[in-house]
Amino acid sequence: MLTYDVVDVFTDRPFAGNQLAVVHGAEQLSTAQCLAIAREFNFSETTFPARGEGTSYVTRIFTPGAEIPFAGHPTLGTAWVLRERGLLSSDEVVQHCGAGEIGVRFMDDGAVELTATPRDVAGPIDEELTAALLGDVGLSPAALAGPAWIAGTGLSFVHLPVTEDAVSKARPSLTPLSEYVDRFAAVGRTRDPIEGVNLHHVSGAAPEVTVRSRVFVPGLDVAEDPATGSAAAGLGIALVATGRLPEGGRYTITQGVEMGRPSRLFGRVEVVDGVATRCHVAGHVQKVASGQIAVPPVG
Repeated sequence: MLTYDVVDVFTDRPFAGNQLAVVHGAEQLSTAQCLAIAREFNFSETTFPARGEGTSYVTRIFTPGAEIPFAGHPTLGTAWVLRERGLLSSDEVVQHCGAGEIGVRFMDDGAVELTATPRDVAGPIDEELTAALLGDVGLSPAALAGPAWIAGTGLSFVHLPVTEDAVSKARPSLTPLSEYVDRFAAVGRTRDPIEGVNLHHVSGAAPEVTVRSRVFVPGLDVAEDPATGSAAAGLGIALVATGRLPEGGRYTITQGVEMGRPSRLFGRVEVVDGVATRCHVAGHVQKVASGQIAVPPVG
């Protein structure tokens, strides 16, 4: 049997935010076995960390559909769980994952913050492709409120700015973004998978804005995600590229409302010479459950 912890991330109370299962002692499990466990929990993500070493740890991250190189709420939740178990001793640690090294900081107010380096930025996306992406989530081109960009820090998203009422009117897409691979390539070169659509509305003005967001990741069996730290990190890059935060700044995201799992993410982006150089996303973590789960059979 393997032990696990379940936490809710990006929330100030349990039973909100984004669920995460952290499975311990799974270093020898195959990819297929990890995926079987992720499907059993059926959360947006499940992580499989190696034992922490005080200032760093290694983890694998799975959705119910596949292993992914990086995700935000698994990064914060896994670090928080390992520290609660006494396996991380420093206020600043490093996560080693498929996207490389991700910095994690434990803050004085109890929140956890990740720091990631921009890896992808491409855009603006042409009108025809933007209209197709809007149509996938049940919206017309009239819902668009600015240029759409691709951006990410290890897992990339299409960031679609829309009118305020369009956020709640949208519906989860059934179309995997893999169908648009060639058309995305024409927008610009990217290093990481483009897996989701970050539908969002921005209000306020630099250097601090507020955001209402919904994130759809149909290609990874996540119809809608209640809180998406990787999309939040990428959004910082897009906000710089589209001129909403041209010199950097802060942004607070509310997500998960339509799912009944309200979440709050706190982002900030640093800029040098008009280019996003570092993205930070913070939030709180709440313990929900612990238990044991059987090891899936091999093969």
